[in-house]
This record gives sequence, C-alpha cells and structure tokens, in this order.
Amino acid sequence: MFFLSCSRVILPISVEEYQVGQLYAVAEASKNETGGGDGVEVLKNEPYEKDGEKGQYTHKIYHLQTKVSGFVAKIAPKGSLTIHEKAWNAYPYCRTNNFMIKIETWHKPDMGQQENVHGLDKETWKNVEVVYIDIADRSQIDSKDYKEDEDPAKFKSVKTGRGPLGPQWQKELPDKSDCPHMCAYKLVTINFKWFGLQNKVENFIHKQEKRLFTKFHRQLFCWIDKWIDLTMDDIRRMEEETQKELDEVTKDCILHLCCRVVQFFFVAIHIN
Repeated sequence: MFFLSCSRVILPISVEEYQVGQLYAVAEASKNETGGGDGVEVLKNEPYEKDGEKGQYTHKIYHLQTKVSGFVAKIAPKGSLTIHEKAWNAYPYCRTNNFMIKIETWHKPDMGQQENVHGLDKETWKNVEVVYIDIADRSQIDSKDYKEDEDPAKFKSVKTGRGPLGPQWQKELPDKSDCPHMCAYKLVTINFKWFGLQNKVENFIHKQEKRLFTKFHRQLFCWIDKWIDLTMDDIRRMEEETQKELDEVTKDCILHLCCRVVQFFFVAIHIN
C-alpha cells in the first residue's frame, strides 16, 4: 500500500530560469539547515549519464544519533538512525529516493493544468491526491517558518520587476507577456510498512513534504535577485564552496524532515 500525492507549484519564472534558481536555493538551504550533531557523510558526488539522461549523482549518509532524544537513542535498533539518500538530479526530471520516500518531479512551462504528467496507470492515478501550492498564500506557510523578507506577497524583484504577488496573481499570470511562468509537478510516493503506524507516519511525512515544498519555493522566488544573473558555471563553483563549508562543520547537518520522521516513528512505537 502506497500513499501518493502530486503537489503542483506554479511560479512566475521560466523553466530555464528555474534550473539555476533551484540549484542556488538548494545550496543556500543546505547551509541554513546545518545544525549540531554528527554530520553528513558524502560518499559520492559525481556526474552521471544513463539511458540518454545526464545529471549529477549524490550519495549521502545522514547520522541522526545526536538529533533525537536520549530515550529514542536508547530504544532505536542498531543502524536505524543512519539514513542513506541517493539522488539523481537530471534536469528537468529529478528523482530522490530516501528509504521510504520517493519524489519525482517534472518542470513544465504551463499553469499546472496537466493531469497525470508522470504517466501513471489509470488505477494508480485514481489514488493520487493532488495538492495545489500557492507560494503567495500566507495561510499555507507555518507561522514558525514565516519571514517577511521571504514573503512573495510583499517581495518585489529589483532586477526583474516581478512581484509582489497579489491574491489573483495565478489568474493574471498567463496574460502577462513580460513575465514567464512554469509549474513544478512533484509526485511523492510514501511507503511505510509497520502495522498500526503506517497511516500515521505516511500522513505525517506528507504534511512535512508540503511544508518543505512551500517554504523552499517561497525562498526561491524571493531570492531571485541573487541568482537571476548567475550562470551554471557560477552555480557549480557555489556548490563546491558550499560543500567545503559543510565538510568543515563538525556538528550534524541533518534535514529537518528526516529528524522528525525518526522522532515521530519511535515515539509512536512507545505510545502504542
């Protein structure tokens, strides 16, 4: 049994611009998410080519030992607080596998009106929950994640003139000849096999994924003046510098989602 959802994120940028913007935002978010602990171990970070697809392959290990409570650390089975993440970042199609989570993304120059863009069979598609994310809707962002300088409803780009995004910005966007648009279609597949906890954990992960997608794309748009003039060579240099910075950090750099999934999982076991 799988939990599937497809988030559709419409953005006032082009598919070509997004290629640079997402890499910039990923690098910045990686630095911002660095916290205390044992660290992220990067086993591989190299170009790949397979079946006509080219991109960057990374294999990371996240060590969670110091990111969970003492109680969780004591009862956690050996090896359960070590998570492997393998990612094949081939633009414009990306997939990330993180033991129980698979994210597949298509970036299209449209307004999110394509159905079943990932080509699922009809029976599977019937069970997919479609989630529309409006980056300018403050009600879709958690209050603890809100930052005024990362609010698309208030931000205006100096370099592109885009923004602020009003309440009807998605309806108005297709008619703006001076502003491109695109949609990121993110298919999330969650599979957690544990009797009595499956629905709880899968729903929890789904909620956190939506939170991360919303926060990330709000940041990406509001940082546009920082990345709009960058080339791919600039991005690659930035990625190398970011990796060096992260390698020098002696404490844990762990994704919030992974930490919370593990905490929720073991606390739920204890409660039940």
